[in-house]
Amino acid sequence: MQAEVEAALKPCPQEEVLAKGFSLTVKRADMMTLSENQWINDTVINFYMSMLVNRSEKGSLRVYAFNTFFFTKLCRDGHAGLKRWTRKIDLFSYHLVLVPIHLNRHWFLGVVDFRRSQIALYDSFGAAHAKAKCIDLLRESLEEESLHKRKHGINWDDWKFIVAEDVPLQQNMSDCGMFTCQFAECISRDAPFQFTQQHMPYYRKRVVYEILHSALL
Repeated sequence: MQAEVEAALKPCPQEEVLAKGFSLTVKRADMMTLSENQWINDTVINFYMSMLVNRSEKGSLRVYAFNTFFFTKLCRDGHAGLKRWTRKIDLFSYHLVLVPIHLNRHWFLGVVDFRRSQIALYDSFGAAHAKAKCIDLLRESLEEESLHKRKHGINWDDWKFIVAEDVPLQQNMSDCGMFTCQFAECISRDAPFQFTQQHMPYYRKRVVYEILHSALL
């Protein structure tokens, strides 16, 4: 494992393809963002979210994950600009919908939990950083999706809208993407958060290995 990871993190040739799957291609330049103290990029996060979804297909918890461009487009164009993204997807048939969010050069995670009637944000910079506007946008998008697909809105009376407070926090400026991935990993299998900042170097290497093999350990 260690030798494979070290080889994948060597700097050249940057355009070399190291992994393919889920309609995504991971090049060496993408993989290098998993080196310590680097900001992991969209390609890595999208591949990782795809692996989470793939794992869920073998279990009882149905998980869907939007790619990293979904929320950016939602902010810019509203739900009307996203209809083609969900044309062949019934979001309401899933237990969980994961939404990686990039805002102000920072990654955090939005989660729609249909089992608990809850929309939550998980932010490794703490509750104060995450924006209530993000929850509002996700709620509005779900409402529009329901009106379009099911011809009726959502009864929001019993729903909860939270910014999670009891979450592991990052101690640097570069690990927000890795925290976001690990939040998603735990939530996608209903597991508690049992990681801290000190585990991030390990998780970076682990994700390299998982991407190389297109499967979670």
